[in-house]
Amino acid sequence: MRLSYLAALSATLLSAAPEVHFFQKPAMSKTDIVFSYAGDLWRVPRDGGVATRLTSGVGFETEAAFSPDGKTLAFTGEYDGNIDVFTLPVTGGVPKRLTHHPDADRVVGWTPDGKRILFRSNRSSHSRYTQLFTVSAEGGLPEALPLPMACMGQYSPDGKRMVYAPVDGAQFATGFTIGIGAAVARRPLPHHRAYGSVHGGSRRLR
Repeated sequence: MRLSYLAALSATLLSAAPEVHFFQKPAMSKTDIVFSYAGDLWRVPRDGGVATRLTSGVGFETEAAFSPDGKTLAFTGEYDGNIDVFTLPVTGGVPKRLTHHPDADRVVGWTPDGKRILFRSNRSSHSRYTQLFTVSAEGGLPEALPLPMACMGQYSPDGKRMVYAPVDGAQFATGFTIGIGAAVARRPLPHHRAYGSVHGGSRRLR
């Protein structure tokens, strides 16, 4: 009798519990937030409101990044088993594919002038480490940055320097992140004069 009562009570509490949603990989502009949910991209005003679905295809979209003017999204899309870089108007529309390599290409960000998209890939690597590349927002051949390995990075506002992380612990196991240190290096970039690098180690999140 007691067990039956507890079972009925548990079922009632579970049915009354609010639905849980897992919103991932948020990106923000001055006015909007775009996030990934259930394999699609959604947009909601920064002041709050109802989220609008931007993509609804059979693929998987994530890792959105706003262009500097806030009008275009670059994102990582997985369609037909291949992972590539795509763009999409912030208001929605048909995604435009920018990379076509069999290795995974994942969006990292934009150049400050909004003309090129920064992404990481192991397309030219002889190991599991990734490198950073840029590709024109209009399409074309990607160009590699002169870094032996890098998993993420961001340009300075003037585009002359870059801070980057050479290794991401998540490439080898889940639950890791990069710890930032103080070492700085400089080297010319193809479209920019110099970059600064901040190196660190990996630690497990608890």
